[in-house]
Amino acid sequence: MIRHGVLGLLIACALPLQAQDLVFSPGILANDITNISAAGESVWVGPYLNVSHDGGETWLAANVDSLRGFASSVYSLEVKGQHIWGGLGGNYVRSGNDGQSQLVHEIRGLVHSSDAGNTWSYLSHLPPIDSDPASTGLIDTPDDTLITYGSVELSTLPITVSALSPPWDISFDLTNETLWVAGQLAGIRRSTDFGRTWERIVLPPDTTKYLAPELGYDFPFTVQPVGIAPDQFHGLNFQAFAVLVDQTGTIWAGTAGGLNRSEDGGVRWHHYTTEDGLLGNWIISIEEQPRGAQPPAIWATNWLGNGRNERYGVSVTRDGGLSFETALQGEQCYDFGFDGPRVYIACDRGLYRSTDDGYTFLLENDFVDHRDPSRSMRPGAAVYTVEVVGNAVWVGSGDGLFKSLDHGKSWQIYRTAVPLDPSDLSPIIPSEQVPRVSAYAYPNPFSPSSDRLTRLRFDLSNPEAVTIRIFDFGMTLVREIFFSGGAAGANEVAWDGTDEGGVRLANGTYFYAIQSRKDTFWGKILIID
Repeated sequence: MIRHGVLGLLIACALPLQAQDLVFSPGILANDITNISAAGESVWVGPYLNVSHDGGETWLAANVDSLRGFASSVYSLEVKGQHIWGGLGGNYVRSGNDGQSQLVHEIRGLVHSSDAGNTWSYLSHLPPIDSDPASTGLIDTPDDTLITYGSVELSTLPITVSALSPPWDISFDLTNETLWVAGQLAGIRRSTDFGRTWERIVLPPDTTKYLAPELGYDFPFTVQPVGIAPDQFHGLNFQAFAVLVDQTGTIWAGTAGGLNRSEDGGVRWHHYTTEDGLLGNWIISIEEQPRGAQPPAIWATNWLGNGRNERYGVSVTRDGGLSFETALQGEQCYDFGFDGPRVYIACDRGLYRSTDDGYTFLLENDFVDHRDPSRSMRPGAAVYTVEVVGNAVWVGSGDGLFKSLDHGKSWQIYRTAVPLDPSDLSPIIPSEQVPRVSAYAYPNPFSPSSDRLTRLRFDLSNPEAVTIRIFDFGMTLVREIFFSGGAAGANEVAWDGTDEGGVRLANGTYFYAIQSRKDTFWGKILIID
């Protein structure tokens, strides 16, 4: 059991805060779509808790204080029945010991709705105020230096700061009302009281294949080699990035040191690595493929850990861990979606689709809106998440949200649509931060090498063709684009940062003029590469 003292200052932080409502949203609130989860016909989208109940025709947003003004974002999302759980995180840049900048992710709490998103509670990640030595928070107090496993007490390194402990994954066991969180250095944690208190779960050390309390152990349960010789450190398997409670109640945990399985609620664990057939030991996503009366197939992404001869790809076990098959060797993947024998895998290079239970795959990375062929996914954008909802396949990418009603043969594209008139904003976005403009470009500043293109957004009162002219800082015309498909309402035109000859323009400030029959809209773009 983890031991900790009482921190009186934290009592207010350990309680749920005020309820919030769903509010109007002009569309999805970000183009970097990292999470999709669904219940029935309701599709929830991260990173800012958008929901659509009508297939994407209209959108709402959770008006949660911790998300207002984009103060935090949703790192993990789980929808089970009426329950919606969101793991909140954020990031900042700090300088390392070598002088290099490092992006650091941190936990910022959880949000929960028990009524399908109509009202919300915020739950702090800080340790609770009670005298129960078995419970802690999603981070620890300095006194959490011992943890009981079976008949022994293991020394442990308390995780007392939020940095490097973001809630990368959440799984909610609806039957047992138990919540599981994978929190990197914070490891795997379990709550049986809806997030008020937490128990830190002991996983096998890197070199241990089976962990059971009756066997007796004496190893340091520490996620970092603090006070331990490097050759004696075996704690990569304590650093958790994925967790799943499958339909049989089996717990699966993905770490920087392999894949773990427990059939007794997280007490005894089997530990699998490349020695057992995985491609790589760093597991960042685990999902189940339902198979009717058969046990589900368990799919996991395989990334490069610290072992030799590791490779990117995915692995699947169809027999509860007795054997593993692999696919997509060399591909960096993030998430899975299933529809009977159809398997969808979100990867860095696009969406892989299979119609035969994952034995063969086709790559889809040319997402074009069948309603408007001028709208497409930016070349090079990664696909991060996929979810099957009824007859619809939803895909989240670094360049918007896509939906297919024909198993991925054609697509509709949804993107953030900040109105030109800030009075049309969702209440979640402070209107004082958004000026009234006649046109804007996004992203801006714009990096042609990484962003590939920027989009110019403007409104037209009537359908008509427009001409877009790009000028350098000296007002020399460098590019002219004729757009014949102008429609009444919002329009977008993409520019790749090149001149009339296809040569990439130098860094600097550029001006654009969008000319219709009656108006000319001016704006500025900063190219930084």
